[in-house]
Amino acid sequence: MLIELLAVLAASASGGMRIALPLLLIGLLQGATLWSRVPILSAISPNIVIGVLVSWSLFELFASKQFLGQRILQLVQLVFSPLAGAVLGMALVQATRLPNGLTVMMGIVGGALALVLQLVQVGWFFRLQGLPMWAIFAQDALCIFLVLFAFDAPTQGGLIALMLLWLAVRSSTSWYQWRHDKRLEGKRRSRLAEMNGSSYLYPGLESN
Repeated sequence: MLIELLAVLAASASGGMRIALPLLLIGLLQGATLWSRVPILSAISPNIVIGVLVSWSLFELFASKQFLGQRILQLVQLVFSPLAGAVLGMALVQATRLPNGLTVMMGIVGGALALVLQLVQVGWFFRLQGLPMWAIFAQDALCIFLVLFAFDAPTQGGLIALMLLWLAVRSSTSWYQWRHDKRLEGKRRSRLAEMNGSSYLYPGLESN
């Protein structure tokens, strides 16, 4: 059961990197059944699903290499990454030997994991004013490998997902400290500006 849980974490973590690409890979790896065992997507025509997922996957791959595209993707992924993580987690429950009663719970866990990973990426995006190109390619690669590991090497995939979660927590702490220091620096500058303004208006205060 532990291996199946690690597989769920690996698949859900991929939803924190991209939205359409992991869902597309999940369906293709299922073979002829496609998305028939994937919650929500199973209720939609496969032709529509594959058309939407292929189009958005291409947009994710190419738009992420430009600043404006990154900004659009960050906004969209921030809203839909929890849904993608939940669907991916529930899909892995259906594909493994986990009890069906855990489907909703794994969906919640998967959605939360994807949201945490996405929030940290949004934070670094605004801190760095755009993610560097090596980070974008790393996201693409991690997204693909996590889905593949979820099926073929769930232990390794789950450990990578847990490592990403640990890095996200550490990164969020660093980002919060940076925001706190920046806020203090802004207050110090405003105080200095007020003191300089007072000295300029009332030069006698300096001599006193």
